[in-house]
Amino acid sequence: MARITPVRRDGSKALETVFQITEAVMGFVPNSMLIMARDPELLAAFAELSAVIVARPGRIDPGLKALIMYVVSRSAGCQYCVAHSANLAASRAIPVRKIEDVWKYERSPEFNNAERAALRFAQAAGRVPNAVTDPDFAELRRHFDEDEVVEIVAAIAFLGFLNRWNDTLATPLEAAPRDFAERHLADAGWTLGKHAGATVSDPIPRRAVSLKTRLFLWILKRWGPKPRQR
Repeated sequence: MARITPVRRDGSKALETVFQITEAVMGFVPNSMLIMARDPELLAAFAELSAVIVARPGRIDPGLKALIMYVVSRSAGCQYCVAHSANLAASRAIPVRKIEDVWKYERSPEFNNAERAALRFAQAAGRVPNAVTDPDFAELRRHFDEDEVVEIVAAIAFLGFLNRWNDTLATPLEAAPRDFAERHLADAGWTLGKHAGATVSDPIPRRAVSLKTRLFLWILKRWGPKPRQR
């Protein structure tokens, strides 16, 4: 059950641009953001950071980045973020069998050595206290340069915020990630747990939006023409 009620989208018209872009990227507006909308400046800052870390083109494969987010969330214990990140990985063309095999990454043929190093690093980083060792870091740097490592750590740190936010607030999980998690993650130990609360309005499933379109929307928001000042 939600510990703080998400705001209604139709009561937050000033934030509609943020909601529209989020909906175009994800197919729905997460309850985590509708709770954040109680502080519009916080939501605006979060949306900018999310665009830079999650949506902006980077040097790390977008699918691998989603798997990193999944593993760090699972390690931290946030079932809400686990469902979201796994669903994101699927939307980024990661095969379902690979998502289901994430916790066998050390021995599964679905993963190469670079992916194993990144997921091992994410799993250690999600623990409390942080369990990343110098050998973990050295192995990561065998496969990724320093700029790529910064991109990986940024994704891990971003999920650190979301893990604490959603686990503390028992954010109700939306229909799309819940359905994906129930079908594909339950056998690996995923449970809905505290995130079963009623939502403001479960979103209507939408067609998947291609990565090319998602990147265009982000670029349009970030670098598109600005309104003239009167």
